[in-house]
Amino acid sequence: MNRGLEFLGRSVVRFITRGKPQSGPVDDKALARLKAALRPGDVLLVEGHMKVSAAIKYLTQSTWSHAALYVGDTGRFSPEGEPLVLAEVEMDVGCVLSPLSKYGAFGTRICRPQALDREGRQIAVDYVLERLGTQYDLKNILDLARWLIPIPWAPAGFRRRMIALGSGDPTRAICSTLIAQAFEAARYPVLPTVEYASAMDEQDFEEILHIRHHSLYMPRDFDISPYFSVVKPTLEAGFDYKRLNWAQERLLAAE
Repeated sequence: MNRGLEFLGRSVVRFITRGKPQSGPVDDKALARLKAALRPGDVLLVEGHMKVSAAIKYLTQSTWSHAALYVGDTGRFSPEGEPLVLAEVEMDVGCVLSPLSKYGAFGTRICRPQALDREGRQIAVDYVLERLGTQYDLKNILDLARWLIPIPWAPAGFRRRMIALGSGDPTRAICSTLIAQAFEAARYPVLPTVEYASAMDEQDFEEILHIRHHSLYMPRDFDISPYFSVVKPTLEAGFDYKRLNWAQERLLAAE
């Protein structure tokens, strides 16, 4: 990317990242449930409240605008003393470690790679940790803008390839594509292209998976992937509807 586009990209980043998550009141119980439910290798999807978050959610027709990988104990802490357990790529600072409380007040979803063993999870975690400090791919901003340009003549299945995100520079990264690359390193599928080949019996077909290029992934893809399950912290903590305190019952008891 030339210096002109670099300057333009950074100017746009400063504008669209207004409204970044700030430290504030967090539901400690909800945060504790979230922490207890997470395992290294889980993908944490975030709703986000920045200007760019609204654009990404609209353009991708999804609730989720950002993705982070839960890496577990890193031995590193924030200035406030909180453990840094999330690896993520931010537009203005690149690939960094963050505390879980950063998104305690946001809508989140845990997506867990099913049947991925401990070795595979460690490969994915190590892949991301080795890329701490990688800068955000500013070309992604221009690519996202291209979603707004109608392409009526292009087949629906071809449009995503036409707007492959990012410059392809290995020294740069995007939140969802870096995580997709991490699972690719572990040979774990996210949303591969499936080819059906005839087996010995004409009635049988064998599935052959083709890895989709990492630049084509978005946060929502981990949510809709058939290989990732959605983990709900409230249910994981042992939900019992009979122990709920309903306001109506309290009013009746008071009467």
